[in-house]
Amino acid sequence: MAGMLQMRRSRGAFSGFLLILLGLWGALIPFVGPYFDFAYTPDKAWTYNTGRLWLELLPGAAVFLGGVFLMAARGRHTALFGALLAVAAGAWFVLGQSLSPLWNHHVTLGGSPASGTQYMRIMEQLGFFTALGVVIVFVAGAALGRIASVASGIVPVDEVPDSTVPVERVPAARTAVPADTVPVERVPASTGPTSTGPLPARTRMEPVATRTDAEAAPARRGWLDRRNRTEETLPAEDTTGTVGSGTIQ
Repeated sequence: MAGMLQMRRSRGAFSGFLLILLGLWGALIPFVGPYFDFAYTPDKAWTYNTGRLWLELLPGAAVFLGGVFLMAARGRHTALFGALLAVAAGAWFVLGQSLSPLWNHHVTLGGSPASGTQYMRIMEQLGFFTALGVVIVFVAGAALGRIASVASGIVPVDEVPDSTVPVERVPAARTAVPADTVPVERVPASTGPTSTGPLPARTRMEPVATRTDAEAAPARRGWLDRRNRTEETLPAEDTTGTVGSGTIQ
């Protein structure tokens, strides 16, 4: 369960930094704004009243605190609390001045824009309350969505102990060829027409039987006897030329 609530700190760091700046602006602008003619009544620097406490100091401090929670949070519950606190404070910046007559005897707290031109009065209304609150709600809502999208938190990784012995890599043993392997006969390529049938299977080379001298001698003697008998049956050559010729009278 604790792992499900964990999250990376980077998910809320940037949003928290922006909320810290916006909170400082909302809490300090009513006190330092008169220095550059950007103020609500009373338009005097560092002037405190109840309206500034409820409408600017407290919501500004809440936004600042929510930003700090977002930047420092390592768990979802802390980050969610900071984002929700900033959202509520931003909404109070927008709605607080309009709702203040409900508890202040129908008198609006916070004063009114102190500038003489209409454009500057609009800018003071936006910069002190309305636009400031909208921007705070937007930033805090974006951070809230990023935090809520964390599905399973950070998966803890087991550390490898120092005493772990590395596994030695053993090379694969070479397969030895047995000595009694019979070589395969190499069949020469045929020069005739190519056969469409299946190729003949490789045959093993059979040892060629050789005759010894003792086995070959009777064969040679038999061949010589047949030759001698053939020569004996043939008639002798007539060297005188008398055979087959008659006597001439």
